[in-house]
Amino acid sequence: MMKVAFFLILLSPQFYFSQIKSISFTELEMQEKVNPKPTIIHIYTDWCSICKIESFSLNKDRDLVKTINENFHFINFEAEKTKEKIIFQGKEFNYLSNGNSGIHELALALSKNKGQPVYPLWIILDENQELIYYHEGQFKTEKIKEKLMEIIPKKSL
Repeated sequence: MMKVAFFLILLSPQFYFSQIKSISFTELEMQEKVNPKPTIIHIYTDWCSICKIESFSLNKDRDLVKTINENFHFINFEAEKTKEKIIFQGKEFNYLSNGNSGIHELALALSKNKGQPVYPLWIILDENQELIYYHEGQFKTEKIKEKLMEIIPKKSL
């Protein structure tokens, strides 16, 4: 009986987690040719507690996950652990090692705070890869929804 109750709790809506479909920068280049849409780049680090809280809240919101999955390309980019070369907007970016740690050049290039990016960092680009929104720090789900709803109608014009 205890196992059944536990299983039912896991199936209840408040415990259900949707998943945002994340692609890589290489996949973005291919996807843009077939299905151009605005792009959300979420830059984070594993050690960032706000990033973890934000990710939990984001994936808990079914409507927001659905909106992102249907209307945007989404890239979840770990700035300090991604070590492969990335080609983005025709430029090559590499990982910059600093002994035991490092940072990816692309995270630095996308950040307005050139010395050290603020995490989490949200960048939204239109279908032409032009910046339409930039947000440093925690981005609450209600604010994300508001911003995305402003962008979606523009997409269909």
